[in-house]
Amino acid sequence: MGFFSWKTSDTNRSISNSSSRYGTFPVSMITHDGRRFDESDYEGYGEFGGKDIYELIAEMNGLTDRSEGIDLVFADDNVTGDFAAAAKRGVILPKLVENPDRDFDSLPYPEDCPQQGFFYY
Repeated sequence: MGFFSWKTSDTNRSISNSSSRYGTFPVSMITHDGRRFDESDYEGYGEFGGKDIYELIAEMNGLTDRSEGIDLVFADDNVTGDFAAAAKRGVILPKLVENPDRDFDSLPYPEDCPQQGFFYY
């Protein structure tokens, strides 16, 4: 499995992983209901603070399996995994931020990182 990552919702900064030449920085995955998962050493596989992002998406939408969370985001030929497009379809999603005290509703959904948190040229 390859690396994958996003840009933060509050700073639009690529969430680099621990294998990249840039190293990591603290990122929090926050939810509309106030849950927060803090990560200081992102490994590049979608886990923040011990919680898999797609597992969380499944839970937030009343489902139980990580693969169901993936299906929610990538439905309708959404090959990029665009969170904003998924949200428009009614999918409830977390946001990824550097400042976890920001107001959830005022932030955009995180964008996919084209460099996958690693391939910076």
